[in-house]
Amino acid sequence: MSRPDAEADSARASAAAQAADRELVAAARHSGGRTAAVLGCALAAAAAALAEPAVLGHTLDLLLSGSPSAPAWTLLCAAVIAAEVLLDAAAARLTGVVDGRTTARLRRLALAGLLRTAPHHAARHAPGDTAARLTAHATEAGKTPAAVAHAVAALLPPLGAVIALFLIDLWAALAFLAGVPLLLLLLRAFARDTHTSVARYQQVQLATAGRLVEALAGARTIAAAGTADRERARILAQLPALGAEGRRMWQIYGGTTARSTALMPMLLYVVLAVGGVRLSAGAIGVGELLAALRYAALAAGIGAVTGGLAAVVRGRSAARRTAELLTLPVLGHGRTELPQDGPGTLELRDVRLVRGGSAVLRDISLVVPGGSTVAVVGRSGAGKTLLAAVAGRLTDPDAGQVLLDGVPLREMTAAALRREIVHAFDRPVLFGDTVADAIAFGPGTGPAPEAVRAAARAAGADLFVRRLPEGYDTPLAEAPMSGGERQRLGLARAFCHAGRLLVLDDATSSLDTVTARQVERALDREVRPGTRIVIAHRLSSAARADLVVWLEDGRVRAVGTHDELWRRDPAYRTVFAAGAEPDAGAEAATETGAASDPDPVADPDDRRAPPGRQEAAR
Repeated sequence: MSRPDAEADSARASAAAQAADRELVAAARHSGGRTAAVLGCALAAAAAALAEPAVLGHTLDLLLSGSPSAPAWTLLCAAVIAAEVLLDAAAARLTGVVDGRTTARLRRLALAGLLRTAPHHAARHAPGDTAARLTAHATEAGKTPAAVAHAVAALLPPLGAVIALFLIDLWAALAFLAGVPLLLLLLRAFARDTHTSVARYQQVQLATAGRLVEALAGARTIAAAGTADRERARILAQLPALGAEGRRMWQIYGGTTARSTALMPMLLYVVLAVGGVRLSAGAIGVGELLAALRYAALAAGIGAVTGGLAAVVRGRSAARRTAELLTLPVLGHGRTELPQDGPGTLELRDVRLVRGGSAVLRDISLVVPGGSTVAVVGRSGAGKTLLAAVAGRLTDPDAGQVLLDGVPLREMTAAALRREIVHAFDRPVLFGDTVADAIAFGPGTGPAPEAVRAAARAAGADLFVRRLPEGYDTPLAEAPMSGGERQRLGLARAFCHAGRLLVLDDATSSLDTVTARQVERALDREVRPGTRIVIAHRLSSAARADLVVWLEDGRVRAVGTHDELWRRDPAYRTVFAAGAEPDAGAEAATETGAASDPDPVADPDDRRAPPGRQEAAR
């Protein structure tokens, strides 16, 4: 890893740690009343536990002396014990509520962070990694506020017990304090070692979850390749490391508990010996000796604080993992609306885009006339999809500006941006309960059923949808679809919500040539007029466009009509030579054929560009 990358990772980790602590504090405030109630109940239960030895010792002295007030003190003992039990139960119930509310808040914020950022920033974390951060780690982090309350309350019994020992007998207290430094050293080492071990465990857990999700997504490919055993081994490769880190965590916890447990009886024996001497000297009574032993046990119970401390350490570590989603850069929006009835003119001014420290789009300046169709062509890796993402503001350029009808995309409201700029992708993901819902999915109120069916017809999807068991009402999960059919539904969704700018990012790649050309003709006739940007691999798509933008190595090599570029530059023809469709291959064979008849199967009227397009081409 290079030094700049290492510094960037360190900066992100530091930002995530700060964000995690801020969000945990905010979460505690969000459930402030309940968190305070947890702390109050836990402190009250601790106070009852602290009062119990004194009450019990005094009651014993009264019983031994035959005092008439002994029965009343016996009832008081029962009341103190009952109060401790009830308060512990109330604290446990409130803890569950606070944990749930805090977890839900962290998940909402983390999910909002994912949805607010640009897609390439969200893709920084693998799907399995993200799922683990939103589920297991968010749950662990959600326990932190209540764990802090319990850890604070857990300090009261040992500290109060030490004070009580001093009040009962100075020498018994000093005898106990002689072993306290050893307990403190144990706690300090425990906190340090646990933090490191938990962080490593969670890191390995994230990596394993990521590999599992990748394998599930590619299950068909794995089955077809016959690599199930290899993938199983790859997924489970880090299982030994996960087990080692898990065992290390428990070894640290168990070792600390064992050492503190071994130290506790020694302290009690010392206090018992000193207390026995003081009892024989008449300095303390039997009840006071009993109380001193109970307080020594409570004071030595500072080792039990390790459990609460471990929960806080685990929670903070998990919160940092979840908080990395909160620190993703926000794709902000402005407050400007587009001018009414604008033509959809798109302008890129000196656009530069950087990925991985290298420029992938360089100094692109381009004006797309409103209402025109522009095909973006180029070899694989030329930057076509990135240009489409910048044009539709799925990401912001690192330099330069993108404007729609004279308004910078950064300054547009979120509603206007997604209402007027619509995308269709090569591998669409469908949302909704039914096929109709998948087509209607988009901003604003849902379109009418007639609009949904019209969009499906334009995308060539109506026929196969009507053949489904319940037609448009078929549950999406029960609708068997090929890649091309799924792509047609993605196109239908885009057509249904088409605005001033429609970006088709290789959105017909899975369609056969005839269907693709039917969709292209429907785009001219049946979809709301507007500006189109088409990431084109087909020769026919470039030939039908008003303008062609030819990208090479992230730069605009040429802009012109397909005919112009085809005639004057042989290198342009080679862009389509490798991947042309069957009938386009014949067109590519001769310069004249491709230029004069870009769409042999189209109707004569289809080859006649509308007046607006003729003007755009000029």
